[in-house]
Amino acid sequence: MNKKRIVTRILLVVAILGLALLPQLIKKDSTINLVILLLLYMSIASSWNILGGYTGQTNLGHAAFFGIGSLTTRLLWIAGFPFFPSFLIGGAMAVALAFLIGIPAFKLRGVYFAIGTLALAQILNITVGNILPEMSYNPSISDYQLVPRYYLFLGLTIFTISVAYLLVNSRWGLGMMAVREGEDAAESLGISALKHKLLALSVSAFLAGLVGGAFAFYHVSYYLNMPFGPEWTFDPMMMAYIGGTGTIIGPIIGSVFFVGLKQLLVWNVGEYHLIIFGTLFILIVLFLPGGLVDAWTKIRKALARRKNSKNIQQSLNTER
Repeated sequence: MNKKRIVTRILLVVAILGLALLPQLIKKDSTINLVILLLLYMSIASSWNILGGYTGQTNLGHAAFFGIGSLTTRLLWIAGFPFFPSFLIGGAMAVALAFLIGIPAFKLRGVYFAIGTLALAQILNITVGNILPEMSYNPSISDYQLVPRYYLFLGLTIFTISVAYLLVNSRWGLGMMAVREGEDAAESLGISALKHKLLALSVSAFLAGLVGGAFAFYHVSYYLNMPFGPEWTFDPMMMAYIGGTGTIIGPIIGSVFFVGLKQLLVWNVGEYHLIIFGTLFILIVLFLPGGLVDAWTKIRKALARRKNSKNIQQSLNTER
């Protein structure tokens, strides 16, 4: 095991321990709520990245899976069903929806697939808003505790990132990345593009459904169509692109950058932060298609080349 990997694992353990101890060290609810928001975004951005980043299928309907998981969990829970089974059923319902739309949707490619998934999410958003227009209230508001919700999101974030890591480093993950590079080329090598895309969609949807279930558990009250809003697709997608799609660390970095910058802009420029974010997203897609991870890699390589050239020059001068 090389030194870089050892340092990475040590930093990872320290980060997890720090997050685990956070509620014991910091008692301010506002800080814990902010970290919960960060963990939520890390989870949903990482789930989007499985299909959009590693498999190359731009999913503009990720809110549909987040929303169906949230809706299912919330309705079962407020009806008196235990939360954890409701939470798992919410994830399973997201997978069922993924299979329902997956086979017909994957007959479309490129921009047509993206438009098709966006239409699905909007249809669900409007339908749920019309059928269930009333606000959903937490049935146990008197027993509401923030810390258990925090640990739920922390555990879910660790689980989501771990699943993504194990999947993309498996044989199936290599197949997904082959499909991303070229479906026809992958098919010529005996890799079923449809099977790998369905697998990526199912895992992505399941994780998004779980995040939606945790969202339903976290909120005291909200309109049931709120988790179907387009921001639950475009915000995670923006985070993945800012950090770097097709990487494990990219959505994490993108989430930290997004939440930090959003808080800063909301405090200073108010509603204009949406314009700034939209402009930033366009600039990153145009000039940094690999995100911050790719930019840092290029800077590090450039510095290494400069250092090597300087060392070579010094050696030549010494010989003279």
